[in-house]
Amino acid sequence: MQDDDWREDCAPRRVLEIFATKWTSMILHTLNARHKGAARSGALHRSLPGVSKKMFVQTLRDMETGGLLDRHIDSTVPPAVTYRLTPLGHRFVGLVDLVYDWGRDNADALDALQPREGARRTRSTVLSQSEHDA
Repeated sequence: MQDDDWREDCAPRRVLEIFATKWTSMILHTLNARHKGAARSGALHRSLPGVSKKMFVQTLRDMETGGLLDRHIDSTVPPAVTYRLTPLGHRFVGLVDLVYDWGRDNADALDALQPREGARRTRSTVLSQSEHDA
């Protein structure tokens, strides 16, 4: 490995920076998998339980600024806002899908993780949720 691979602005670190906000990958995945790459903001938000409106809007703005999404405003009353994956956003979806597939294939390993101090989801929360889903 070269020293360039360890720089602060190296490509792997920049990728991880994009996904440091958990909602970025979830929005990319949901927009692609459930909405075929484009959705009105309300429908997209309803597809993401657990995200506050404030965090949702902030993440969309960041993703638009970063070039992952385009925002289209229809001239209807009231105006309808549609978010679409950009070509760049579509490129990142492949990486997100790998992570989601790995998660599905390795749910047992995720279940075996010990909860972190101060984490909102505890092992009992995960277990009671899986019992609810059964």
